[in-house]
Amino acid sequence: MTMDAAPVQARQQTSVSAEALLHSTNAGVVVKRTAQLKQAHRAEGRRIALTQAEFVNAKYAGEATVFVFDEAFGQRDRLHWFIHLRSLAGLRAIAALLDGDEGPAAETDWQDMFVDGSFEETALIPQGWGMYGTDEVLPDGTRVADAAPGLRVPPAQQQTAIGPEETVNSSNAGLIIHRVAQPRYAFRAEARMFARRITESINTRLPGIASSFLYEEAFGPADRTHWLIHMKSENAYYDLIDMHMRMDDEVRDIYLDEIIAPEKGGGTWSRIFVEGSMGDVACAPLPSLT
Repeated sequence: MTMDAAPVQARQQTSVSAEALLHSTNAGVVVKRTAQLKQAHRAEGRRIALTQAEFVNAKYAGEATVFVFDEAFGQRDRLHWFIHLRSLAGLRAIAALLDGDEGPAAETDWQDMFVDGSFEETALIPQGWGMYGTDEVLPDGTRVADAAPGLRVPPAQQQTAIGPEETVNSSNAGLIIHRVAQPRYAFRAEARMFARRITESINTRLPGIASSFLYEEAFGPADRTHWLIHMKSENAYYDLIDMHMRMDDEVRDIYLDEIIAPEKGGGTWSRIFVEGSMGDVACAPLPSLT
């Protein structure tokens, strides 16, 4: 492998056609599951995780897509599954497969390969532009009510005016940063607006290189903000750094904007979030078995 080798992409993990794949920008919900492999089973555990994910993808093509990622630059041997579904109800149908009670994993010692109590799940629903009294018009001018007929919440792709051919998602990213921050309750509306402005500044300035989307956490702390920042490769992280080091006037205005109303004490984005609550986890897709 050379230093400039093409990045691994999660879509290489499956034989399902691109048209049938769900991913972070066209799914109705993304369930992020994490678990810690025991070191003695680090290789076999990854192999079975990929085999089991492909079994789910083939059996539920068009309804569910599972990609497996390694935690990068963090806890060694911690796996991250991005489980993409049309709705939350779809998780029930594949629960036994995700747990390894059915399918290829059921014929192995899958359950013994992970540290007890290390499995965690977070359900992420794409943030809708009309939620909580915010914008009723999407970036492309479409009214929220007309954006996704038959869906309660429009998929994340509709958060940006950039087309899908120029955005990076969980199927074609070489690295995903999952960023989490807890807004102060009094500033929860301001937090969402700030997060939207920052994500769109990334999307419009780095098309095809980095794309950021926002999600609401279901069944967890109220108003906690989740970003999935998709990068074409690890090197795209430097493009993000460069973008913020060379701030143009528009990006600078986002950070310096007195987004908090005077009646709430005024201030910029730095007052919005609970101190110490913002953190990043980087995830890299596992190479395919073939």
